[in-house]
Amino acid sequence: MANFLDDMPEVFVSHTDISSQVSQAVSRGELKKLGSRLYTKNLTDDPELIVKRHWVDLLSEYYPDALIADRTALENKPAEDGSVFIVSSKKRITEIPGLIINPRKGHDPLESDRPFINGLYISSEPRAYLENMRPSRARKGSVPRTLRQEEMEERLDKLFRLRGIDHVNNIRDRARELAQQLDMQEEYEKLDDLIGSLQGTRNADIKSDVGKARKSQKPYDPNRVDLFLKLFEDLSDFTPQTRSATNLSQDERVNLSFFEAYFSNFIEGTEFEVDEAADIVFNNAIPAERPEGAHDVMGTFRIVSNYSEMAKTPDVFEEFIAILKSRHSTVMALRKDKQPGEFKTKLNVAGSTQFVKPELVMATLERGFEIYRGLEYPFQKAVFMMFLVSEVHPFTDGNGRIARIMMNAELVAADQQKIIIPTVYRNNYLAALKALTHNRQADPLIRTLDFGQKYAQSINWKSYEEARTLIETTNAFMDPAEADQEGIRLRLPS
Repeated sequence: MANFLDDMPEVFVSHTDISSQVSQAVSRGELKKLGSRLYTKNLTDDPELIVKRHWVDLLSEYYPDALIADRTALENKPAEDGSVFIVSSKKRITEIPGLIINPRKGHDPLESDRPFINGLYISSEPRAYLENMRPSRARKGSVPRTLRQEEMEERLDKLFRLRGIDHVNNIRDRARELAQQLDMQEEYEKLDDLIGSLQGTRNADIKSDVGKARKSQKPYDPNRVDLFLKLFEDLSDFTPQTRSATNLSQDERVNLSFFEAYFSNFIEGTEFEVDEAADIVFNNAIPAERPEGAHDVMGTFRIVSNYSEMAKTPDVFEEFIAILKSRHSTVMALRKDKQPGEFKTKLNVAGSTQFVKPELVMATLERGFEIYRGLEYPFQKAVFMMFLVSEVHPFTDGNGRIARIMMNAELVAADQQKIIIPTVYRNNYLAALKALTHNRQADPLIRTLDFGQKYAQSINWKSYEEARTLIETTNAFMDPAEADQEGIRLRLPS
């Protein structure tokens, strides 16, 4: 005979028809009671985890007429304390492990509200914004029913960034119509005033940093600024080794700068054989079939070999922008379609990474520059500057090369060893960037660049031929994919 539990979900609410079977299953140790009429077959996992996995199903069991409303309608998940806020004909709060369901009276679902699973509804976006303009107080130890003004500003700023001004204005227009149906005219006026103030056309009191920045017409990307702060914290905990480059001769500087430019361009897909690149740089031998690529290498070399130029580091933000644009203009001089020396006008994407939107570039760079100024050691500043430029990606093309130029300028200005990223080390470098961008892990980038500096110091740069041979014996020219397959790594000279 089949056990009735075989057809039951992991967690369920008991009812009259099965109450006897449930009681027997509990006695046999096949079920565990979690709360009011609530049982689970999972005798291993934490009850809170089980409940949170099935919060929507349980909500429909306890409140089949529920309209998910207030902050839950915007967050689309239980709050940090497990609170879920709904409109329902039932009045009683339900508390079960990991979940607190808070009903209130309110208008039934409107035609514009969103139908959800198991017969539930969710307040439409305009209705949810209206609901969250109503102030509320938190019960002791719990979150308030509606979002705080700072949270509303941050959410609206995110909408402006991701969906655009037309989308936000459409929410406001639809909210105006709903306000009459829901008798929420006062809430609409607050919403209207808040949106207008974020656009700079009203003068409501704005509380959040992102809101104030948007109101002053300097909107920035807060997610990127959060990454910059994370990198700042980890760099501050990392005491770098000082690797002096005070006594490099002119020949050493030239040879090091050649390989720096060569590898930096190779990372970005401008690939030449090393001797061909040397012929381009030292003999001005421009291949007729690839003049633009050749100029990319020459433009990069022209900057990184000019130690007077590389010793320039910015003291103020305006100087930072001027240096950044000037160096980009030099590197990308032949690529007129890439707007040399001008910030991008269209969003750029690399794989799964979407970089900062054009309208947010200037203010995001400014926020990052403010953080950069708080660092002490040249290596710390170098790593931060590289990531700042790379992560914002302010130009249409050439961002990686400019980021690494700005990085090494911090080191040259302090008479410290440059960092180079050989071809075989490319995947390590890119993976370290992604670890910070996507997973907030800064240590891989710091360690990768620290080794890149250590490697550069280990090479004798006095002779081009000797340096080239030494670099080859350390696997630096190997294709990174082939090297990974064969288990070959960049190594220091014996």
